[in-house]
Amino acid sequence: MSRPIAAATIALLLLGGVAACGSEDKANAESGSGTAGSVRIAAQASGIGKPADIKVERQQSIADEVPDAIKSDGKLNIGIGALPTGFPPLAFVGDDDKTITGAEPDLGRLVAAVLGLKAEFSNDTWDNLFVGIDSGKNEVGFTNITDTEQRKEKYDFASYRQDNLGFAVKEGNKWDFNKDYKNLAGLKVAVGAGTNQEKILVAWGDKLKAEGKTLDIKYFADTPSTFKAIVSGQIDAYFGPNPGIAFQISKTKGTADAVRNAGVFSGAGETLQGLIAATTKKDNGLIKAIGDAINYLIKNGQYQAWLAAYGLENEAVDTSQINPPGLPKSNA
Repeated sequence: MSRPIAAATIALLLLGGVAACGSEDKANAESGSGTAGSVRIAAQASGIGKPADIKVERQQSIADEVPDAIKSDGKLNIGIGALPTGFPPLAFVGDDDKTITGAEPDLGRLVAAVLGLKAEFSNDTWDNLFVGIDSGKNEVGFTNITDTEQRKEKYDFASYRQDNLGFAVKEGNKWDFNKDYKNLAGLKVAVGAGTNQEKILVAWGDKLKAEGKTLDIKYFADTPSTFKAIVSGQIDAYFGPNPGIAFQISKTKGTADAVRNAGVFSGAGETLQGLIAATTKKDNGLIKAIGDAINYLIKNGQYQAWLAAYGLENEAVDTSQINPPGLPKSNA
C-alpha cells in the first residue's frame, strides 16, 4: 500500500464541488478541466466517483523532460480504450454524453497538469487504442493496461496501480480472504468463465480438494445476476476484477443490495504483484516524464485523493516504476 498522507493534507488538495464554481469554472469542471490551478475529477460521473477539484500545478523540472516533438502543440494526447460501452469506474462517457470520465482519464488529466499540457482524449476500442499508440496519435495510454513482458517488446510503462482481483461479499458478512486460499474452504464462490480469475480459483479448489476440503465454484450469466446471488445468500462471494467491485460498492451503498470488498489478490498470481501502467510507444522519450509526474502526485497527496474518489485505495502503489517486472510471457 502507499505510504499514508495526512487527511488534512488531502483536504487542502480538494477544492470543492461543482456547486461552488462560477459559470466559467462550471464549464471547465464539466469538461474535466477544473478551476484554475486544479483538475476536476469524477466530472459527469453519475455518482460512480466523488467529484472534486484537485489542486495541481505545472512542475517545470518535470515538464522539461517531455520531448519537444510531443510538447510543441501544448497537448498530451491520451488514448482511452473504452469503446463501445466503457468500464466504470475506470473509463466511460459521462452524464452529458460527451465527457470522458473515470479513474483512468482523470489520472491522465492530473499527469498532464504536472507537465503543463492540456489533456486531449481519443476514446477507441481496445485494439485501436494500441494502433493509436503505434502510430503516434496516442502519445500515452491510460486505460487499465497491464504491464506484461510481451508488451514491453513494443511499449514502455510507468506503473500507477496494482492490478488486483477482489472478493465481493454482502455488506455485514464478516468473512475475509486475508490472502489465504484456505479461507475459501466450504464456500460457494462465483467467478466469470474463461477469465484469469477462474484459472486462479480453480487452482485453489484443486489445492483444497487435495487437503480434503471443498470449494464450490459457481457461474452466472452476467454481473447483475452474480450480485443478486450474493445479496440473496445463494453464494458466499464473487471473485472478480477489483475495480468492478469498487463500482458495485458505489452503486449499492446504503441499499439492501450493499456489498463490500473482502480482500484482494494480485491478478498476476502469488509470486508477482501485477501492475497497471501508463503506456507509450517504446523509446519515444516520454515515459520518464510520465513516471516522474506520477511520483510527484504520489509524494504530494493528489494521487491518494484521486484513488479515494473512486474507492480504489486498495490498489495504491508506493512509487511509479519505469518498466517494472511484468506478467511473464508464459502467463500472458
